[in-house]
Amino acid sequence: MKNTDTIPDVLKKLASLLGTEIKQRRLEIPSQFGKGYCTGFIFNDHIRMLISNYELNEDIIIENPDRNTAKRMLFFKFQNIFPDTLSGKKMTREVPSVLIATSRINTDDVISIHSNKSTINIEVDADYLKGLFLLSDQSPVLQSLLQNSQPYLFEQMIYPSLQETVEEIVSQPSDEIFELFFMRIKAEELICRLLMELEKRDEKRLYALNSHDIQIIYKVKDQILQHLDVPPVIGELASQAGMSPTKLKRLFRQIFGDSIFSYYQGFRMKEAALLLQAKKYSVSEVGYRLGFTNLSHFSKLFKEHMGMKPKQYAMM
Repeated sequence: MKNTDTIPDVLKKLASLLGTEIKQRRLEIPSQFGKGYCTGFIFNDHIRMLISNYELNEDIIIENPDRNTAKRMLFFKFQNIFPDTLSGKKMTREVPSVLIATSRINTDDVISIHSNKSTINIEVDADYLKGLFLLSDQSPVLQSLLQNSQPYLFEQMIYPSLQETVEEIVSQPSDEIFELFFMRIKAEELICRLLMELEKRDEKRLYALNSHDIQIIYKVKDQILQHLDVPPVIGELASQAGMSPTKLKRLFRQIFGDSIFSYYQGFRMKEAALLLQAKKYSVSEVGYRLGFTNLSHFSKLFKEHMGMKPKQYAMM
């Protein structure tokens, strides 16, 4: 395979639209269009990766010329994983996560995409992955993903060791001779670690999704995270979503791997940790800002999630 054949066509198309060249596999966004970069790798017929960290002054619509509907590809979209060095802004609730979708779902269609693009996208042939496992020994979640016959979407939070691998991909300098080899190993490591996490999910049955349901579930998630001082009420959320409470709870857990209230509580504690780190508020002020009237309950929950009491955390 020639070197030019290892660069994704979508990257070449973007370079052509911007009137620039790809140098050493990297496309630097011209200043008149924005800032940042994009780079990509075609490792073999089974796996490819695109790294994007840029801001554009205006959205550019590009159809992916590399998309092959004949292949049963799985999509892994890592998001909120780069240090925010482009805009200087930081959204505290944009935690690192990865979307995992079957080939029947285009994640760009169901999750809003803006001109700020900070993602790592990996595509893997499901048949290739399936050949590496014994299906009979897998959880229903992993079996359904690898069979890739129904529209499914999962979101998984990125934990520290996974973030370390991501940072190696983004920042590790590698000799051109070893670049493809190194990046492929790291891409496969990410996928393996993610599948190990999905294997832990305990859903006994999965439900096929459609774009409308996914959009509704993400609106519910956004609403929960925008009001961390108010505990979610399932009945109210279901009414606003136009779903039964049972369907809402079922699809939310299927996508995020957690119940609505547990998911909310986890983010509530993450927000508390960020507020304490900023050192602008006392422990009691943080508790009250997040809707706690009983500060001892706040302290207990914080310790369960963060491993120490909020006063200890604030002194770090």
